[in-house]
Amino acid sequence: MEQNNKKEGVKGFLEKVKENTEDELQILGTFVRLGVVVWSGFIITLNYVELPMIKKGQSGGDITFVASVFTGALATFGLTTSNSKNGANPKPPDHKKKEE
Repeated sequence: MEQNNKKEGVKGFLEKVKENTEDELQILGTFVRLGVVVWSGFIITLNYVELPMIKKGQSGGDITFVASVFTGALATFGLTTSNSKNGANPKPPDHKKKEE
């Protein structure tokens, strides 16, 4: 008897999902992506902040995976993080007047 109720519950959930409009699904997707950005940013921040009650090991942990998730989630919003030296610090314009 309980299995029938579970199957009906799953069917009811799937019907509700199908009833949602495209706009509602886009909003939900945006909140999920934002949640991933906040979560991964929090984990990265914890790697660099020392809390008095939590002692870290000497290595501090490897955050490569979390950093890649953070970068990927930011990219879905159109934001990029880069450390390229080519365009990072362009020379400021020379304000000296040229003598002709």
